Amino acid sequence: MRISVKGRYALAAVIAMAQNKSGENIAAVNIANQLGISKIYLEQVFTQLKKNGILSAVKGSRGGYQLARSPVSVTAWDVLSSLEAALTEVTEATVAENAPGIEIAMKEVIFTPLDKTIRSFLSGVTVQNLLDTAEKQQAEQAFMLNI
Repeated sequence: MRISVKGRYALAAVIAMAQNKSGENIAAVNIANQLGISKIYLEQVFTQLKKNGILSAVKGSRGGYQLARSPVSVTAWDVLSSLEAALTEVTEATVAENAPGIEIAMKEVIFTPLDKTIRSFLSGVTVQNLLDTAEKQQAEQAFMLNI
């Protein structure tokens, strides 16, 4: 399974936003600069995340974005399924007309269990899990630089 650049940017941006403990709105340009990605592209990602209730936005001079829910209640599935159509698409029939038994076998043994496993795994990973791991890595890197 491949996650698109858009999906990976969305996860990175959501983690970066979760690092903001101040509760203030964050401009998309600030996240884009922090992550080294295009502001225009990130705005497109944020539009989808806002539409799907992951982010909230405020307009104006003190405007920007923030997580709409706490990091513990937002999952990787929430973020990725907002942007990755392939995660939620049902596998199309391949040989159903000429070989219905083979089609059913593939669906029952491979495709349905795989879809359920992916959804279950991604639903079990919260933004808080990702944030904790990112902060642990940053602390370890800081320690290594001080040696």
